[in-house]
Amino acid sequence: MAKYIFVTGGVTSSLGKGIISASLAKLLQARGFTATIQKFDPYINVDPGTLNPYEHGECYVTDDGAETDLDLGHYERFLNISTSQANNVTTGRIYQTVINKEREGAYLGKTVQVVPHITDEIKRRMKLLGGEGYDIVITEIGGTVGDIESLPFIEAVRQLQWELPDQDCLVVHLTLVPYLKAAKELKTKPTQHSVKLMSENGVNPDIIVCRTEHPLSAEIRRKIAQFCNVKTEAVIEAADASSIYEVPLIMMREGLDRICLEKMGIAVSGEPELHAWKSFLEKLRHPRHKVSVGLIGKYIELQDAYKSILEAFVHAGAVNECRVEVVNIHSEFITDGNVDEKLSGLDALLVAPGFGLRGIEGKITAVRYARENGLPFFGICLGMQMAVIEFARNVLGIADAHSTEMDPDTPHPVINLMEEQKHVSGKGGTMRLGAYECMLAAGSLARSVYGADTVSERHRHRWEFNNDYLSAIERAGLMASGKNPATGLVEIVELPGHPFFIGVQFHPELKSTVESPHPIFVRFIGAALENAERRSAARGVHARPQMI
Repeated sequence: MAKYIFVTGGVTSSLGKGIISASLAKLLQARGFTATIQKFDPYINVDPGTLNPYEHGECYVTDDGAETDLDLGHYERFLNISTSQANNVTTGRIYQTVINKEREGAYLGKTVQVVPHITDEIKRRMKLLGGEGYDIVITEIGGTVGDIESLPFIEAVRQLQWELPDQDCLVVHLTLVPYLKAAKELKTKPTQHSVKLMSENGVNPDIIVCRTEHPLSAEIRRKIAQFCNVKTEAVIEAADASSIYEVPLIMMREGLDRICLEKMGIAVSGEPELHAWKSFLEKLRHPRHKVSVGLIGKYIELQDAYKSILEAFVHAGAVNECRVEVVNIHSEFITDGNVDEKLSGLDALLVAPGFGLRGIEGKITAVRYARENGLPFFGICLGMQMAVIEFARNVLGIADAHSTEMDPDTPHPVINLMEEQKHVSGKGGTMRLGAYECMLAAGSLARSVYGADTVSERHRHRWEFNNDYLSAIERAGLMASGKNPATGLVEIVELPGHPFFIGVQFHPELKSTVESPHPIFVRFIGAALENAERRSAARGVHARPQMI
């Protein structure tokens, strides 16, 4: 039978429950256990698909087409496994299921209540992955203990603590130990109050993980243990780290995995096998070179909006032994008059995905600069569509070429709403979502990058390349090097003869992990490094560029 670990949070949000959960799962995986992680979010949206990035960061998409919380990206990047719709559950989905059952008459006329009906559905979902052969299921409870919307989830955990054998259910509570600069001391009172609040709801944590900017002294650990009713060794220090990828090693040194296993009655011996992880970290900490990559988007002040892209840069940078310095450039402020000033110092350019009209012309201007100046270019989803529009306007001479997303009345819709989307009225979960096949053209850059003739990538879009313009665009020199075999949808465009120019309709960043960096990102950063070399040579510098 699977064992269950629940990760809760107190004091404040954004403490890093997802990273702690992923780090613990990584350590357990490295000890030979099969582990998975799921996220329970307390908001009433059925999923994050309709949320603005300013509300909730990026929407992460799984192979089976689920629009999920961005923490699932951390789970996949750390564990190198695929998650699914079962790994992310919201209050909205729970209530939707219960209400549908009530309408069907499943409750035999009983009054439907939070307890037991909502909590029973939460528990069912919490145990769902446990029936799929995993040794350990880690469940992250979103939000903060004390939030009204989190109460049904905490109650479900309480019931499971009572229902499951003692060694099959464990609660890890992540909290904050703030440092008061004026008093020059760490304060444990917020942690005490957080645990007290949990206890009032019937849940007693087994392990307390303390986020802190300063080391916890033995006395501080003893005090937290005494007032929070845990053993001193179960008080874990989670100091700030320079990279999220260092957290598993920090947790290993603190013994988080060992303590969890011991409390679950599992014999512990030796250390987790993290050779590949440590090798990655060594390259990350000691890069030989540096490249600057411009990230062109309209949410650049909100880095969670492009979280998977930024992490894919980290993975690809380690492979190329270089640090990727991301230069955030707001597309809304790029014009023909300032594009050279903004982009001339870059080694490569990525135009980010997104929706809506804001910042579109700036993205098109940036694409043109990259195409005409030999700057390595990578366009993702909307970025690929902007590359097609730019090419149609400035190479084919179709000045009013556009996407019907931004200009429904354009006479030249080189990007058009997908046929199956034209009769869709609802917004939630209705895009082209999840993994689809893509066949790669022989002799193409895409084929070279992947080293395969067919690949599978994840999608999240409504608009597509309009194949009515395919022949004219290809005759002018832009190659459609990847297509969906079932529909003919153009998935990849590239520009032969350019140092590196590729646009993809899918989201490759969603499949990049520490142990399997995405090949397009790896080649893109390699192209950026080569461009840096060319620029150095042009300046008369013979050493490799920007060595550090």
